[in-house]
Amino acid sequence: MLTFYHAPRSRSSSILYLLEELEAPYSVQIIDIHADDGAPESYRAIQPSKKVPAIVHDGVVVIERAAICAYLADAFPHNGLAPGIGDPMRGPYLSALVYCDSVLDPCLSAHAHAWEYASRAFPFGVYEDMLAYLERRLGAQAYAAGERFSAADTQWACALHWGMRLRGLIPERPVFADYLTRITARPAFQRAMALDHA
Repeated sequence: MLTFYHAPRSRSSSILYLLEELEAPYSVQIIDIHADDGAPESYRAIQPSKKVPAIVHDGVVVIERAAICAYLADAFPHNGLAPGIGDPMRGPYLSALVYCDSVLDPCLSAHAHAWEYASRAFPFGVYEDMLAYLERRLGAQAYAAGERFSAADTQWACALHWGMRLRGLIPERPVFADYLTRITARPAFQRAMALDHA
């Protein structure tokens, strides 16, 4: 049994997309992160900060998006969204997966809120450096970790879709547009977006 704790149209939407790509059976528990007091206090037993996403799979609690992605892609391997241990693409895949939460998302959030931060000394990096890295990576390969679609792409694509198409925070560069065109054409992406906006 897999339970997914989700707030529609939030950071957890990328996990919804991953679940659709994995074709994993799951149930959804909606968490109202916009309530006056935030998520219910009872949710703290699952996620100590009361953030989304979180999952409970066969009694195992997993929090934080990168951890959830790595866990789910390994737990449901039939669609091949995670290179296995020993596969030379495992390192690039894990690097791309964690990059989204450790650099891409924080840089986008800082840029969206016009937060001031201390240049290259800031722990998650600089917005312009992040854009340059994404452009280099996606200009040299079809997907986040190489030439094969992986769970990392569910995270990169949702961040880019939000940043470029929904918020206008990422410039409309051809390499980003081409990448998003490939991803948004996937049936699982379309299903996830329909569910998220239902």
